[in-house]
Order: sequence, then C-alpha cells, then structure tokens
Amino acid sequence: MCRNIRTLFNFDPPATQDEIDASALQFVRKLSGFNKPSQANAEIFERAVTEVSDAARRLLSALHTHAPARDRVIEAEKARERSRARFAQAE
Repeated sequence: MCRNIRTLFNFDPPATQDEIDASALQFVRKLSGFNKPSQANAEIFERAVTEVSDAARRLLSALHTHAPARDRVIEAEKARERSRARFAQAE
C-alpha cells in the first residue's frame, strides 16, 4: 500500500472529510501515475478523486468493530518510534 495512504477507520476522533479527501487523492495519484494531470485529464482525474472519496466515506460509515477506538496521538508516536528504529539500523 502507498505509504501516504493512512488507515482511517476506528480512530478517536473519527477521520475528517479532509483526511478522506487526501487519502482519495493519493489513491488516484497512485493508480494513474499522475501527481498533477494534464489539462486534458484534469476533469476525469478530479471526478475520480470525488468518487473515491465518496466511496471511502460510505465505507468508513458502514464498518463496525468491537475493538476500542485507537488514539491518534498514541498511534503517531508508535509510528515515529518504528521510523526511528528502522532508520537507526540503516546507519
């Protein structure tokens, strides 16, 4: 999976529309191979981002779990620690 696409389900507070939109944009960029599409492809690119964002929002609102919601601050610290450990080994 693309590193820029983050898990959005089961967090407290829930994912914002901006986070869902950013994830959709990264997904469409990855699929298309375009960071910024040409004028000829801009309309279809933006439509794809909107459709993926809508689908993601529907998915997130329909999912259910019995697991407790994860805390964003704690998960971010875990990710930073994994990164420190990963890059410390490279030296």
